[in-house]
Amino acid sequence: MRKAVLALCVLLASCATKTGWAPAGDHILTRWASEVSPSNVHKEYPRPQMVRKDWKSLNGLWDYAVTPSEAPEMPEAEGQILVPFCIESALSGVGRRVSAQEALWYRTTFKMPWKGSVLLHFDAVDWKAEVWLNGRPLGVHTGGYTAFSFDITDYLVEGPQTLVLKVQDSTDNDTQPRGKQVSNPGGIWYTPVTGIWQSVWMEPVPAAYVKDYKVLADIDAKTLSVTPRTQGGDLVRVTLREGREGYSTMDDKPGKKLASGMAEPGKPVVLPVPDMKLWSPEHPYLYALDIEVLRNGKVKDRVHGYTAMRKSSLAYDFAGYKRLGLNNKAYFQFGPLDQGWWPDGLYTAPTDDALRFDIEKTKQWGWNMIRKHIKVEPARWYWYCDRIGIAVWQDMPSIAGNIDVHTTTGYPQWGQFAYETGYDYPLPDEVKANYYKEWGEIMDQLDKYPCILVWVPFNEGWAQFDTEKVVEFTRGKDASRLINSASGGNSYHVGDILDSHNYPNPVMKFRSHGEQIDVLGEYGGIGLAVDGHLWNAQGRNWGYQGLCKDGGEVLKKYEEYAAQFVDQIISGVAAGIYTQTTDVESELNGIMTYDRAVVKVDEERFREINLEVRSVL
Repeated sequence: MRKAVLALCVLLASCATKTGWAPAGDHILTRWASEVSPSNVHKEYPRPQMVRKDWKSLNGLWDYAVTPSEAPEMPEAEGQILVPFCIESALSGVGRRVSAQEALWYRTTFKMPWKGSVLLHFDAVDWKAEVWLNGRPLGVHTGGYTAFSFDITDYLVEGPQTLVLKVQDSTDNDTQPRGKQVSNPGGIWYTPVTGIWQSVWMEPVPAAYVKDYKVLADIDAKTLSVTPRTQGGDLVRVTLREGREGYSTMDDKPGKKLASGMAEPGKPVVLPVPDMKLWSPEHPYLYALDIEVLRNGKVKDRVHGYTAMRKSSLAYDFAGYKRLGLNNKAYFQFGPLDQGWWPDGLYTAPTDDALRFDIEKTKQWGWNMIRKHIKVEPARWYWYCDRIGIAVWQDMPSIAGNIDVHTTTGYPQWGQFAYETGYDYPLPDEVKANYYKEWGEIMDQLDKYPCILVWVPFNEGWAQFDTEKVVEFTRGKDASRLINSASGGNSYHVGDILDSHNYPNPVMKFRSHGEQIDVLGEYGGIGLAVDGHLWNAQGRNWGYQGLCKDGGEVLKKYEEYAAQFVDQIISGVAAGIYTQTTDVESELNGIMTYDRAVVKVDEERFREINLEVRSVL
């Protein structure tokens, strides 16, 4: 281990000598950090569900500066930052905090390789981003978890182009969605993420082009409805083609045409799928999808994507219990709480291989689902879940913790173990507006991914408000998935799922008695500290039930909990979420260490236990 760490340090020092960039700080790094450099940073195509041939990454070293928030323009650069890593992260090369009273500025120059219309894409910037190109304002975007774009055609000049961003992020001022980011990390709360944290890129487009699309599979009617959203054009044509399990939009040639249809822009194209191959974690079959925009009978734009035939719904088992259903059958869903944090990149995986790694491990360990916990991942993460075969529960990143945002009277009532014993927060209208805007954008961005089976608007009563209205909003955006209104939070008779959290034992403290689908949304948290792989060796490292002495004790406890959970499943519990995939900062509840270097348990036996649990239903 010491030799590996030494080799990594030597390699990173060499990179710093050549470029002036090196990871900042003294926290642990993943093994993928050695692959990161200014010339090799997230160069993969970032949008697998809507692929065009030509594109250009703008990831790399940008100038940065930090100023008071009211500063009207970017001053002289303080140094360089490696995009797309947030400024607080090691891999940014900066490792610096930015307060709510400050602004983070970015500047880069680039050459334009095309003539004609060009779109500029930011896949995620936390939280408020003001953007200028060549001294002219492009626009403003708020929300730290969704992509946004600008048509920069009319802003281009001869020669180099100069792009400037001003970013402001209040983090935990309890007005904006921020997940587990806080100004003072500790316990279950982690380091803030400010600024660009997903890819920045460009692509040329014709005057008439595909902007986005929605897709709805109906396995009962054996049809697929695709509704493209376009800029210009007279007609759209959608073609469904053969794919395969693990189909890749970018690497594979689409198979033979199965169905094709045309409609006016904004209208659905409904295609028959008579010989359906259904998607499931066991058989992740993906179809190829082509979408074209036509003007005067000629194809002006074509994008390549993929889709799947699958259904997420209520189902009943042989004993009459309500269950989570997949493709009209009861389907037990079992997997980890997945935070998606990295010691070197924080919100951003160091490389694409690292991004895929956690998903592959989850599948290898015998689990079939992931609860993506109050964070949204890059598009490629969901693409890998679609291809590898992992069901996803998608959380909305919370606005606040379980505190009253209006008073300083301490903790409010949290009805964790009964219906209607907690309450909805009386949040200000502007805070609610931030929530609805970003939750709606998240759903619009992710609803094409077949892997997502459940939407989760709230977690544990954290700034939970107007629960019934939020469920209605969520259902109005997407009625094709189940809704878990409040995972472990204040429970109401709305949504499809009653979700209880209990640590450490896998026991639901109350049930819906047939009114909803009963699930155990969090349990476990078996902790183990592994020397040499701690975020802060001198800090307060913890687990939900203390820390075990070794991996054998972790596995023994996990097996004991699995046996207890079997009784819960038999009596109607339809899903289980174990905390958690990896350690995160001082929280040592992971099956893997934070740097993904050590799996704490015997992997073969761990997989056997998980498969035994899944076989009960």
